[in-house]
Amino acid sequence: MKKYISIFLTGVMLAVSGCDGDFADINTDPNRADGEVFDPNLILPTVSYNYGNMMTGYTGAILFQSMWVQLMASTSTGGANYYSNADKYVASGSTNSYIQSVWNDGYSAASRVYQMQALAESKGLTNLVAVGEIWKVLTLSFVSDIYGDIPYSEALQAEAGITQPKYDSQSEAYLAMLSDLEGALSSINDSGDEIKNDVLYGGDLTKWRKLGYSIMLRMAMRLVEVDPSTAQSYVQKAIAGGVFSSVDDEAALISDDANGYSNSSANALNVTDDVYEVRWSKKLVDFLKSNSDPRLSIIAEVPAAGLVANRSTAAGNNDPSIQIGLPNGYDLSGRSTDVSNEPNYPGPTGTGSDVAPIGKYSRPTAIYRDRDAPVFILTYAEIQFLLADAAARGYTVPGTASEYYAAGLEGALATIGKFGGATVPASTASAFVADNPLDISSSEASLKMINEQIWATTGILANFVESWNNWKRSGYPELTPVNYSGNFSSGQIPRRQLYPASESTTNPQGLANAISNMGGDTWINNVWWDAGN
Repeated sequence: MKKYISIFLTGVMLAVSGCDGDFADINTDPNRADGEVFDPNLILPTVSYNYGNMMTGYTGAILFQSMWVQLMASTSTGGANYYSNADKYVASGSTNSYIQSVWNDGYSAASRVYQMQALAESKGLTNLVAVGEIWKVLTLSFVSDIYGDIPYSEALQAEAGITQPKYDSQSEAYLAMLSDLEGALSSINDSGDEIKNDVLYGGDLTKWRKLGYSIMLRMAMRLVEVDPSTAQSYVQKAIAGGVFSSVDDEAALISDDANGYSNSSANALNVTDDVYEVRWSKKLVDFLKSNSDPRLSIIAEVPAAGLVANRSTAAGNNDPSIQIGLPNGYDLSGRSTDVSNEPNYPGPTGTGSDVAPIGKYSRPTAIYRDRDAPVFILTYAEIQFLLADAAARGYTVPGTASEYYAAGLEGALATIGKFGGATVPASTASAFVADNPLDISSSEASLKMINEQIWATTGILANFVESWNNWKRSGYPELTPVNYSGNFSSGQIPRRQLYPASESTTNPQGLANAISNMGGDTWINNVWWDAGN
């Protein structure tokens, strides 16, 4: 674990002014700015960006989860065609690298948080320590949700001589993280130190509290099937503490391409092959078309005819009536799995050598290629849907499932405008919400609608890992796995990622204990809170 504990006193500073959210670089020599003079607030922008970078792009979200839960699709196959990992659960040449990205990036990010907290503690900056704890829990819970058992209680302590920390079971780690989060939130003091260089909330402690309690709510709702008593307890604590109350509270991390802090998903989707290969799935497009969701015309377009146009970023046609989602599991091999053999194949576009076999299928619009697009860490809509889920399960909450669902749906339509493209007019949003009330004929009918909306909303906002996590938790939407030849998950949708191979030499005993506790190290082992719905 020694590799996770590198200490760099490199700061990135944000000049906060009004609505200006751009990062500005500051050249800080770590050999000259020691702990006595260095302001640990300077590390906060890097801490924030590290988390956003971990949950997006080629770190894994696009290459795995985006298509595992059938939000996106691709005709890519094995070998060098990396989207085979996602669409068909088939390894490509870089799969082993993709497997370890979140692990390595997560512990590197947590190490930077630890560094910031250690410096903050030495200066009595208790609020910054608390903010750091929020980020630590957010980061390592993300890692745990992907892999399962992780080092937590002994992690980040190489300086104390713990270079091979034990792996805590996920049940132990989750309870410890929830407790640490609760302690951090209770320590925030409005009269205490000011949070500076804050790229997320501009130092607003009220919003930091809301973020912390919203994270607590989401983590608590992970436990509804395996530890309902703890789930309900922490749901109550989160509500009492105060979760997001509007879209103004949500955690949308601003990107800044000019200064080297671009949106990693946009970086990926600007690659020419990705412009052509990545399409919205049939599952998502059909879902949005089924109730005339106004987000469809904002997120999807059909490129102009021909291969050249399909590989270009020129705007396509976003008329919702012509959008067609690409079914998952097909290829361009000319064999039985060729997309031309799909029963509803719409045909190619272009002629001669300029033919695009997938040209009529919908692709993401330019908002997903904007390197300055925000990274949506946690949104008001997601929190409202989770509250609706809690209400539908009979938990004691202030509102009804229908009220929370309506608020979540309206919030989702508002938040899509933060991408920087088209917006959904308030009148259109209100009418859509009124026309699509929650089905309360049974708790299961309600849970189905609520969690389908979490899947669609988090997916539309490019938070693909959360779409996958919530699918594991809830079982919705109902998905038919792709059973493509040579897949690495026995024809099942992967439910976790393998541990990095490097752990077998870095921390062999800890790894062995974790694998034994989890019953193996496969793509289809369930993490503790995943009851296999």
